[in-house]
Amino acid sequence: MHEVSVDLIKQALEEDGAFADITTLSTVPADQCSMGSIVTRQTGVIAGLAVAAETFHILDERISIELLVQDGASVQAGDELLRLQGPARSLLSAERVALNFLGRLSGIATITAHCVRALGGKQTRILDTRKTTPGLRSLEKMAVQLGGGQNHRFGLSDGVLIKDNHIKAAGGITQAVVAARRIAPPLLKIEVECETLTEVRESIECGVDVVLLDNMTVESMCEAVELIRQRAPHMLIEASGSIGTNTDRLVAIAATGVDFISLGALTHSAPNFDVSLEFV
Repeated sequence: MHEVSVDLIKQALEEDGAFADITTLSTVPADQCSMGSIVTRQTGVIAGLAVAAETFHILDERISIELLVQDGASVQAGDELLRLQGPARSLLSAERVALNFLGRLSGIATITAHCVRALGGKQTRILDTRKTTPGLRSLEKMAVQLGGGQNHRFGLSDGVLIKDNHIKAAGGITQAVVAARRIAPPLLKIEVECETLTEVRESIECGVDVVLLDNMTVESMCEAVELIRQRAPHMLIEASGSIGTNTDRLVAIAATGVDFISLGALTHSAPNFDVSLEFV
């Protein structure tokens, strides 16, 4: 387990009061051992199972854990995901934190897989964004990958993405791109957010690497893609901006010929995946 994840799990356990669980300490004998399993109550894609297992292990190394599926697996309602055996107090005290991680990350993986499946065999790829839960970015982006999506920038240092406020602060697209080329490492891609065809044309003139079509109608996207393919065929095209996870809309946007669709909804609006711990 990555060191950052271990620290995050410890913080979550401390936040939940797992090391001073008054209900469990007052009702369950210290020497009682129990067995249990985590089961899913819905169909989807599992992510975070290793994190959930590590949560139990961090709270009490005496807990034995048997993984029955792997992260990235497709499961059906009623499937067992892992089996646990150890001190009953520890199982109960770690339960909620483990299920929180598993439910959150599996929800992201499941909605990502839903979006990827909607595009079928199309070349357009589904990307996440930086609209992640503070502190959980590495885990949430891992969940996107397990669902079949791809990661956009992990952080602000991973690429130059010139957005509307950068453009306003710099005095225009051309000024922003020229300034970026002076400072940014030469192998870093430069991407510009465009809301109009006029901005697309200016970005083409600047020779940027990627154009992001932001909050455009499907009709405007079609025009923009046609323009870019004619004048800059090697330029990559991303669509973004309040797109959501509606499959009909995703298919319509992919049909315009864009290379990527980035969806903040994968991480900021994924429904929680229903899992539970059942004692035997």
